[in-house]
Amino acid sequence: MHKREFLKVAGLAGLAAMADPKGLFAAEGRETLLTQKAPFTLPPLPYAPDALEPNIDKLTMEIHHDKHHGAYVKNLNDALQSSALASLSLEGILAKVTAKDAAIRNNGGGHYNHSLFWTLLSPKQTSPSAKLTTALNGAFGSVDAFKEQFGDAAKKVFGSGWAWLIVKKDGKLAITSTPNQDNPLMTQLVKEPGTPLLGLDVWEHAYYLKHQNKRPDYIAAFWNVVNWDEVEKRLNAARK
Repeated sequence: MHKREFLKVAGLAGLAAMADPKGLFAAEGRETLLTQKAPFTLPPLPYAPDALEPNIDKLTMEIHHDKHHGAYVKNLNDALQSSALASLSLEGILAKVTAKDAAIRNNGGGHYNHSLFWTLLSPKQTSPSAKLTTALNGAFGSVDAFKEQFGDAAKKVFGSGWAWLIVKKDGKLAITSTPNQDNPLMTQLVKEPGTPLLGLDVWEHAYYLKHQNKRPDYIAAFWNVVNWDEVEKRLNAARK
């Protein structure tokens, strides 16, 4: 696909919803995304669109956030208008959604996944703390071994989907993957449910402008912008 063709397709993906000025993950007075109810809003990026360069380029971030994520929000709100799930929080929606609820499954997952994804990226280079390093070492042998296993899971996603680091119900860490916009909170749909700590979007729109079909290059660049502080924050919350 040529760049011009890609942009045309991305532009047709949908109109972006109006951004919530406080943001779903704002540092002060934030209400967590999972407890919010419809109608949902598009959270602003927590940094400038070009802040992750050269690892993730500005144009990709603008299209990915404004067009793709915006479309998920709009389509989710539209789908919920005629659904009994509309009375639930996003957490409740994700826990109860089934394959029969295709529009809510795809767009609810897309909204949650991307809202989380933006917070897991940072223009400030961070490293796993001693506590998080110990957790990763215990589960995977070493931080490098974790990165390799997580990267392999991301590479092996056929077509579009996500790779995840999760905390399972027993408190153990695990690496898993899901197709399309499914995520580990969808207990009616996934084989390995859990609380997401880290997620990597491997849909082509997340990397094609910069890396074309070279998904491994995108995965390598991802490690340069991971917000390890957010990963640890989520781990602490999941294990309380």
